[in-house]
This record gives sequence, C-alpha cells and structure tokens, in this order.
Amino acid sequence: MNDGPSTMTRPLSEPSPHPDRQVDVITYERTNWWRTVMSFHGTVLPSVLGRVGLLTGFSLGLCLVERYLLEEIGYPLPALDQLGHSVLGVALSMLIVFRTNSSNSRYWDGRACWGAIVNGSRNLARLGNTYAAPADQLANLITAYAVSIRENLRGSREFDGLDKLIPVELVDRIKESNNPPTVLAGAISSRINARLREGRIDTRQAMTLELVLNALVDNQGACERISRTPLPFVYASLIKQILLLYLVSLPFVLVTRMGFVAPLVVAVVAFGMLGIEEAGIEIENPFETDPNGLPLEQICTTIALDAAAICRSHPEH
Repeated sequence: MNDGPSTMTRPLSEPSPHPDRQVDVITYERTNWWRTVMSFHGTVLPSVLGRVGLLTGFSLGLCLVERYLLEEIGYPLPALDQLGHSVLGVALSMLIVFRTNSSNSRYWDGRACWGAIVNGSRNLARLGNTYAAPADQLANLITAYAVSIRENLRGSREFDGLDKLIPVELVDRIKESNNPPTVLAGAISSRINARLREGRIDTRQAMTLELVLNALVDNQGACERISRTPLPFVYASLIKQILLLYLVSLPFVLVTRMGFVAPLVVAVVAFGMLGIEEAGIEIENPFETDPNGLPLEQICTTIALDAAAICRSHPEH
C-alpha cells in the first residue's frame, strides 16, 4: 500500500526552518540556590536596572539637596505622610498581583495547549498508520502543521524550510494564506478524504481521524487567543502609572527620616516592584523567542521525531 507520491521520504528531524532563530530556553537546577540567585541572563535585571538606577539617583540627589541646600537656608524638605503612601502601596500590590497571576495563567494555558498538540499529533500519526499504513507523508504533514503553528504565533512568514516536508505548491499556498496552519489542516483533511474514497479506510475511521484533527485545530485556536489578546491596555497603563507615582514619591517619604540610607531602600523597593511587573510582561505571551518563553523548538522536534517513529512502525494487518 502506498501513501501516494511524496516529495520527501524521511520526516524532518529538526523542524525549525531557521535554526539560527532558535532560542535556548533556560533550564536550571531548582536546588542550586546560589547559582539561581547570582544569575543575570534570563532575569529581569537587564530590563529594570536602568529604571532602578534612575530612581536611586533621584533619591540620592534629593538627599544632597536636603542636606546641603534646604537645611542651610532653613527650609527643610517636607515629609509626606507615611499612611497615605502605605495605602497607595496596598492598592499597587493588588494590581501587581493581578498582573502576575494573569500572566502566569496565560503561560500555563499556552503550555497546556501545546501539550495537547503533542498528544493529538501522536494520536493522528498512530491512527493514520494503523488504518492506512505506511503514512510517511502524513508524518510530514503533521510536522509541518506544528511548525506552521509555531511560526504563525510568532508572526513569522518564513516557511522556506517546509519545502523539505511538503510539496512546493502547498508551501506557496501557506505563504499566501492569512492563517498558514489552517491550510495544512485542510491538507490533512484532504488526505483523510482521499483514503476514504480509495476504500482504504471506512467512514467510521475517517470520522475518528477528523475528530483528532479537530482537537488539534481547537488547540491552535486557543494558542492564537492567548497570543492575540494581551492584558487590556487600561490595566497595563494603570499599573505603570500608579507604580511610577509610588516610586517617585517614595524618596520624599524616606529621605527626611532615613537620610542617605534612603537611596538604598528606594533601590531595593524599586527593584522588587519593577521586577515583578517586568516578569509578568515577559511571560504574558509565552510563544515569543525569549529565554523564558515556551520551548517551542523542542516541542516541535518531539512531534517530528514521534510522528516519524510511529509512521515507520507498520502494524500487522
């Protein structure tokens, strides 16, 4: 039994058409406390150090003005009421917690969807190979489908590497499509329909394959929902506005009470609050090519290898 003409007899073992764009997702030893603490790459430090330094410098400048100018002329710096600042800090903390929880939920929803895509790909390859073996080209289509989802989520239109997996005319259709994965899902459906017309599978088997494919498309849509629906701007802007107000006003609360210790306290508080917010921003879209994003290259490689291995093992008929 033949699976029809194929432009490639082996599936792609490394599904990324652009290996130079791959990002090494950070793995770390959870029990190595000091190594984790002393890390720089992949942390919020590169993003927040500039703002923390600016706020610390502002606090230090305020200390100098207070000590060597205002006190000399007899007009000391007025201190802000700690109570009002504390109430503002409570409101800010609630907003930051909301921001972090929302981002974390999106991250794990994205990982759950890709886990379902992995399982669905295995099931589709297994059923296709069982009902109408060999299914080498089906394995190629499944791999191309996973890669196209990854690239589409990242806003990439570069699918040149897929011509090693699927016919060139199908690659051209993908490049012209507004949603490339749906073109490949349609190609898989067409292959299922072709096997049905040839009599190699019956209607029940075709429906089973289509149900698995539908589940894959549902998870593709869930990933697109996460990617294309960021945190509402009204929340994102409000958090930043209140955070800026809190941190800029903090030196006026501390300088008159703590003197030159105030800049150090401001630096620590600013690092904590800005860092938590920045961590939420980074994982808000888990499909981006950053060190803390989901390891989509590895996941697509797993799909490619598993689909290839399943479709190479022809069941007994």
